[in-house]
Amino acid sequence: MALEQPDLGILRKAQKGDERAFSIIVRAYERPVYNYVLRLVGDRALAEDLTQESFLRIYQGLPGFSLRSRFTTWMFQVTKNRVLDELRALERRPRSAVSIDDIAPLESLDAPFERAETITALWRAVETLNVDLRMALLLRDIVGLSYSEIADSLE
Repeated sequence: MALEQPDLGILRKAQKGDERAFSIIVRAYERPVYNYVLRLVGDRALAEDLTQESFLRIYQGLPGFSLRSRFTTWMFQVTKNRVLDELRALERRPRSAVSIDDIAPLESLDAPFERAETITALWRAVETLNVDLRMALLLRDIVGLSYSEIADSLE
């Protein structure tokens, strides 16, 4: 399920600094961006902060956004860059390990126990991937971007 692009009129208003138009964009994309960031960093509070910071950078960069590319591609590129900056910073400072059990499954809240175990095992396997592969996988299977959008987002 691919993400829909924002209404062109709303996007143009947001590019001109219309905060109400930008809030519509934030509401539309906040959950997919947060879920993507959460699966990359594994910490809810950090994911919330990075999501907010990503949207701040998106807002600041909107006037220069070219309508030649898809908004969602650009948005996830901005988000990816913010997450990579944070991951590099985390490597330079000590960090306590986060247990996979602390991260709630995204869509398995009502799943039978066996399915929940399978999903937990899958997310553990995803966590072992390097960050570039994880980003590509999450953009495809969690966010729903096409392969060309993923390639553009990840450069």
